[in-house]
Amino acid sequence: MNIHNRDAAEAPDREAAAAALDVLRAWAGIASETEIAELDPAVARLLPGREVGNYPDLSRTYPENFKSDEAYRATLPDLQNGPTSLIRGAKEQIQHVGISNFRLPIRFHTRDDGDLTLETSVTGTVSLDAGKKGINMSRIMRTFYKHAERTFSFEVMANALDDYLSDLDSPDARIQMRFSFPARVESLRSGLSGYQYYDFALELVDHDGVREKIMHLDYVYSSTCPCSLELSEHARQARGQLATPHSQRSVARISVQSVPGSQCLWFEDLIELCRKAVPTETQVMVKREDEQAFAELNAANPIFVEDAARLFCEALQGDARIGDFRVVASHQESLHSHDAVSVLTQGPLFKAMSLDPKLFSTLIHHG
Repeated sequence: MNIHNRDAAEAPDREAAAAALDVLRAWAGIASETEIAELDPAVARLLPGREVGNYPDLSRTYPENFKSDEAYRATLPDLQNGPTSLIRGAKEQIQHVGISNFRLPIRFHTRDDGDLTLETSVTGTVSLDAGKKGINMSRIMRTFYKHAERTFSFEVMANALDDYLSDLDSPDARIQMRFSFPARVESLRSGLSGYQYYDFALELVDHDGVREKIMHLDYVYSSTCPCSLELSEHARQARGQLATPHSQRSVARISVQSVPGSQCLWFEDLIELCRKAVPTETQVMVKREDEQAFAELNAANPIFVEDAARLFCEALQGDARIGDFRVVASHQESLHSHDAVSVLTQGPLFKAMSLDPKLFSTLIHHG
């Protein structure tokens, strides 16, 4: 009998594979489990009823004593660092990729030489080159934790950013930390005081070798409509009619660039700058004399949303520690069912033709 061997270089076709499968099934039907296991345990799944069998027999008990050594870790798959062929979608650079809102306690230094430990939400991102599949997200957290025990400043954030650039082999990197900063504020007339909480964010951006330090603050104040104030006074004078002007809780998001080499712009400094520009900040501790004082303060400082943007702008322009800046103001009207908003920018850092569709809806003070 002549046996014709298939050319070793010739790839088997489907017909050859089907014939081999029939042979394996026939053999598995008469072989013992030991024989099957010695050849290849996967052959058992060719038998009728064993197609979806639990091969191999897996342990269902958590291995508490198992330790992963370096050799074992080297065998673990890492799809994020896989070849370019694994990329799905367009092979384009991603400007921001990372993690958002991982929280941990961070110590912050205050202007009066004290430290505060505050719950902080951290966002860390890097840019991803077009030819890379992804990044190891956990490295961002591990890098940040390495520095988290130190009192945080932009210098310490810079150290973490340097580690990002090195560990993740990225040309750009960013860190943003959001927190609520407590400051004791005195009432207007009663002599009481209480804690006002200010939503801050510190941001450090490294792009094309240029590093920018940015501070964001949400400042909450009352805005009395100048038009409504004049109309109310007209009703009193012309007709003896009691009337009250409308005023509402308002929020300005102040974003400022720190001038390189300048003196420290403390959290308290930016708060006081905003309070000087628009003094009708919402109050913490209030007795009757404080409430009356607040009404008088609002009447002395009526502002449209345009006025608010320009008043904040004037104050920011007067501080040599501040470079580019952006003011986003929202007066959440008590007269209208809509809000009055304004955006004012100075310098190229914050200039943008397009706005986030939900930007103004985030300017809500939650108390």
